[in-house]
Amino acid sequence: MRILTFDIGGTNIKYGICDENYKLIETHKIPTDAEKGGQELIEKIIGIVESYKDIDRVAVSTAGQVDSENGIVVYSTGKIPYYTGMMVKKIIENKTGIQTFVENNVNAAAMGEAQFGAAKDVSDFICLTYGAGIGGAMFLNGKLYKGAGSSAGEIGHMITHAGGKQCNCGGEGCYECYASANALISAVNKVSDKPLDAFQIFDKENFEKPEIRFEIDKWIDEIIIGLINVIYIFNPSLIVLDGGIMNEDYIIELIDRKIYNRLMDNYRYVNIVRSRLGNDAALLGVAYQAANMKNYQKIYD
Repeated sequence: MRILTFDIGGTNIKYGICDENYKLIETHKIPTDAEKGGQELIEKIIGIVESYKDIDRVAVSTAGQVDSENGIVVYSTGKIPYYTGMMVKKIIENKTGIQTFVENNVNAAAMGEAQFGAAKDVSDFICLTYGAGIGGAMFLNGKLYKGAGSSAGEIGHMITHAGGKQCNCGGEGCYECYASANALISAVNKVSDKPLDAFQIFDKENFEKPEIRFEIDKWIDEIIIGLINVIYIFNPSLIVLDGGIMNEDYIIELIDRKIYNRLMDNYRYVNIVRSRLGNDAALLGVAYQAANMKNYQKIYD
């Protein structure tokens, strides 16, 4: 089976071909152009699908809350305008005639890690992705937990600072306002003498500046606040941290040094690791789901 698999983020669309052994035999990346809206985004996806031959299924992981049974984006915060209500599955299938599966991108990443990565053979774990915002997914008793409205896992919008910063979800003080990669960039650029992106912040010349290191350490403390809340609520054996910024060793090392002293004794056995699959997690996870569409009830609770 050849599956054309997509991972739609707010900045980039990654896509590639996944074979019957769940190996990505090619991958590509193009800009999302999110500001152009949901309709143009889906037309771009359809154009890519139509450029391929001999595709058995299409798999789409995407930002936003997703009803994966019907392939609909049930809610999007506005990073992609006019995306809420987009019937992605129906539109792609009607245009291409190829069976399509659609999933939230963090749920897809969690599925990838569960089947092929850091959470293989782990029945209870949390996956968190740190990027423009913070996404979450939960595996409980060996199944992806979707919630009553297919929208469980909005960990980025739990309130960590009551009455705090305005969030694009309409709330105030959301976790992602303080602990996302974008939050770090914003904080650092207030003290930096030049604009820096998330990866430039950790270049030696910038990382060693005391004012920048202070902001990094304060940001990691914000990450830890959210992780402690998640640990106390779900009591998982494993937390997988995803997102490009989590490739920085300093972040994982400082979390590891600080968090266990802040937890009650019987919660300290949780293992906190970075994603093993990295940028391929959502591509592989949603491809696995698409390949097993007949077994839908077996992999969802």
